[in-house]
Amino acid sequence: MEPVKSQSSEEKSTEKPWFNLDTESAVKNLESSYSKGLSADEAIRRLEYYGPNEIETQKRMSKWQILLHQFKDPLIYILLAAAFVTLILQDYTDSAVIMVVVLLNAVIGYFQESKAQNAIEALSKLAAPKVMVIRDGKEREIPGKDLVPGDIVLLTSGGRVAADMRILHSNGLEVNESALTGESMVVRKQEETIDNESPVPGDQKNMVFAGTTVAQGRARALVVRTGKSTELGKIASSVKDIGVTKTPLQIKVDKLGHMIGYVIVGFAILIAIIGLMHQMGPAEIFITVVAMAVSAIPEGLPVVLTVTLAIGVRRMAKRRAIIRSLPAVETLGSTTVIGSDKTGTLTKNEMTVRKIWADQQFYETSGAGYKLEGEILKDEKSTTVHKNSALYKTLITGTLSNEANSASLAYAEPHGDPTEIALHVSAHKGGFDLKKNGDRPEELDLIPFEPERQFMATLNRVEGDNMIFMKGSPEVILTKCLHVISDGEKVPLDREEALKAAKEMAAEGLRVLAMAYQPTEKEKLGDPKEIDSGFTLAGLQGMEDPIRPEALEAVKVAQEAGIRVVMITGDHIDTAVAIGRQLGMDHEQHGALEGKMLDQMSDEELDLKLKNVNIYARVTPQHKHRIVERLKEFGHIVAVTGDGVNDAPALRAAHLGVAMGKTGTDVAREASDMVLSDDNFSTITAAIEEGRIVFSNIRKVTFFLLSTAVGEVIVILAAVIMNWPLPFVAVQILWINLVTNGLQDVALAFEPGEPGIAERKPRPVNEGILNGRLVERLGGVGIVLAAGTVGSFWWAMNQSGGDLDVARTVAMTQMVVFQFFHVINCRSLDRSIFKISFFSNKFLFVSMSAALLAHLAVLHLGFLQSVFRTVPLDFEQWLVIVGIGSLVILGGEIDKIFNRWRESFIG
Repeated sequence: MEPVKSQSSEEKSTEKPWFNLDTESAVKNLESSYSKGLSADEAIRRLEYYGPNEIETQKRMSKWQILLHQFKDPLIYILLAAAFVTLILQDYTDSAVIMVVVLLNAVIGYFQESKAQNAIEALSKLAAPKVMVIRDGKEREIPGKDLVPGDIVLLTSGGRVAADMRILHSNGLEVNESALTGESMVVRKQEETIDNESPVPGDQKNMVFAGTTVAQGRARALVVRTGKSTELGKIASSVKDIGVTKTPLQIKVDKLGHMIGYVIVGFAILIAIIGLMHQMGPAEIFITVVAMAVSAIPEGLPVVLTVTLAIGVRRMAKRRAIIRSLPAVETLGSTTVIGSDKTGTLTKNEMTVRKIWADQQFYETSGAGYKLEGEILKDEKSTTVHKNSALYKTLITGTLSNEANSASLAYAEPHGDPTEIALHVSAHKGGFDLKKNGDRPEELDLIPFEPERQFMATLNRVEGDNMIFMKGSPEVILTKCLHVISDGEKVPLDREEALKAAKEMAAEGLRVLAMAYQPTEKEKLGDPKEIDSGFTLAGLQGMEDPIRPEALEAVKVAQEAGIRVVMITGDHIDTAVAIGRQLGMDHEQHGALEGKMLDQMSDEELDLKLKNVNIYARVTPQHKHRIVERLKEFGHIVAVTGDGVNDAPALRAAHLGVAMGKTGTDVAREASDMVLSDDNFSTITAAIEEGRIVFSNIRKVTFFLLSTAVGEVIVILAAVIMNWPLPFVAVQILWINLVTNGLQDVALAFEPGEPGIAERKPRPVNEGILNGRLVERLGGVGIVLAAGTVGSFWWAMNQSGGDLDVARTVAMTQMVVFQFFHVINCRSLDRSIFKISFFSNKFLFVSMSAALLAHLAVLHLGFLQSVFRTVPLDFEQWLVIVGIGSLVILGGEIDKIFNRWRESFIG
């Protein structure tokens, strides 16, 4: 017999989804048995048909394929060309240095690409726990990978769900689905049919999903989907299909590499044409083109880019942001939209009672989360909780009608439902000592919370008398109450007044529970249906997952810096809107979009909403991924935070994926570029500031290196046009570029941030490392460097009687001295150098000193003189060189004044 194919969302089926079927029909559809399960032989047949219950991993590239892929880059081509040129010149040391640079970049890229495949493997590991099944009428433990549709599984507290299953019978089953749905609360499961035709996974109360965890309770469930057909499998497929998203910096470096390559080819052709016009021989033209190519290639740029990013990584680590991909450092600085998860990132993920209604008045609490510090407040003043008051009865009901462990909370190890933990904390703030667990009234019996009942109750012995304490939804509890406590006395209950108070609290985004009690002679609670009337209402408690205090300021800082903050959560829409508005995300009252609304929208309709709506609730992984992709289509640089399996596709698709270090899953961390070690949104804004500093320093370094390259190219071009000897030979250019430049450009990577950089608006998305204004300055500086060098070369030729070695030594030294002044100029692209402390970057002072000593050695040590064709210089020559070199400072200051007048910032 061929086994029945289980349904997945990918299959076109006319039958009802599993959550719409009753338990009997679900078992019948898969030809299984509630009591006996499948036979061993049938399970084997189905395993062959469906395949193992494993996440299908993408075909891995071999290590050699990944490594070779790193060399497909225009900047790498240029570096290889430089290595080839220096090899022809028999400068083996420089060839080796350049090849080390190439290999260093390849290694970094290799690890970046490898981590993408690790994300899929981390997903795969989630789907293979041991499970208890019923086969041939007997309980057996089998590997999760051997599960097949039709298996009957026994779920117990603490176990991981190994496949998608339909609940057949639930005994207080609660499942933590936060890793899959993003919802902060554990979900109480049921076996009853759901009538809704298209609920999101978070609303499918009669289903459990692979990769989630049983928080408490027990259940019998029917396996309906395995492997890639599960919700977890669909996420894995999404992650696999997304591929690697290039960061803005990688795109900009690619463009810069192409630009440099085109410039080199263009100038090579130009020099060859001019050389032929001057009747230069082929060998001479070749040597000239080689010199030009060496001068135009910024050999040190990849090294200093890596160093600059690495320094940013170190700085960010100190601010609790762990970078997993070097280019991600700069991406933070160019971010225009942050798509943030709610639970644990913007909020503490610790429910807190905020408001209490008792004695027909409202009380508030101080403190937040599971910390026991805090008080009960009335009109912002501490209030004493009297034993006969309604407030006392409300608090004691909350802590007794409760399954969470109060003692574990007292010792900072909370265990249980977050809502019930919050009720223990509020009781402690009212004077109940949670550490004295033995002093708590004895619990005689308990009726657990069930969704259909909407309440739970306990029977306790209090000071010799039996009392029933009950908590639940206000609508249900109020129907069972006849009285309410007022000024210590029982009076008839005004249900409308109590409901009005509950609605007022709910409107503030609070989850409201009603507390009631009743004296009894019972020793057991018996049938829950018998608990129906005669109760006295103590009061209401309203709780929320509190906003992190620092997150409020962090969102404000991000918005002031021109960064849009969007909340994308799996939580309920009312909760999301309340939190979003407290954080200032919905100033214009655009409200929120739910996942089910997104399903009904075309991309064009969604794009219209994305322009204004900043809050998205009850979203699935597919919804979150779609939102990210549409934001990218708008041209935004998107950073996304997440901690769960459900966040992996969006983390991979975003320009910058940010995972949580404390609560995040391995899947989220593997799919991310950055991990927050403190799970705190404010860390993102701190990291954004560091990212902007990194990009500013990259821009300074690039400007510094290319200024020298432009100056050298113009010098060579001018010499060819005037039919002069070359002012420097190729080996001298390499000395300028790789040694003197190579020390000072690294020093620029250590520059501290510009004042006010965090408050500036994000750079235009399409703006490269060199913007239009910087290209203008680059041309101007290049002309100054070239004119000064050509002038000093001409002067030295006349002064020395045509000694070419002297003139070339002067020209080479002129360019080196220009660099000394120009690197100071480049410490800020906007501020005057006279407003910057020289010793605020001590490494710059050290590098300039080392470069000067190295250059003096080249001029005066015999063996170096023969390699670089140099001679010592006299005092007059040094005076002229320093005088001309200082002109670059004057030109830079004039340009900065003009820039500040136009209020056009470059750095």
